Amino acid sequence: QVQLVESGGGLVQTGGSLRLSCTASGMIFSINSMGWYRQAPGKQRELVAVISSGGNTNYADSVKGRCTISRGNAKNTVNLQMNSLKPEDTAVYYCNANAGVNGYWGHGTQVTVSS
Repeated sequence: QVQLVESGGGLVQTGGSLRLSCTASGMIFSINSMGWYRQAPGKQRELVAVISSGGNTNYADSVKGRCTISRGNAKNTVNLQMNSLKPEDTAVYYCNANAGVNGYWGHGTQVTVSS
């Protein structure tokens, strides 16, 4: 039983900031990477940011310069700091953990950016 729990989503205004957090719990041998994906209505699910166990990061072009992904203080935790938020950032954000042959997903957290 592996569970990914997200927090930090909500309603923010254009130009505002928020931080998403995700913690993976349960029986996990080793997490190679953790990341955030998002999906807006009528759009494909897309990668927002990912960080490997070695600390390497990758960002979607749409969020480069505005988002920072980092490891949390707790084990198997990942954070996503989002600044200068735009209405087009509105989406359901999903936490993902990759553990080799196994992958795990959170249930998603809603982020809504109002104008």
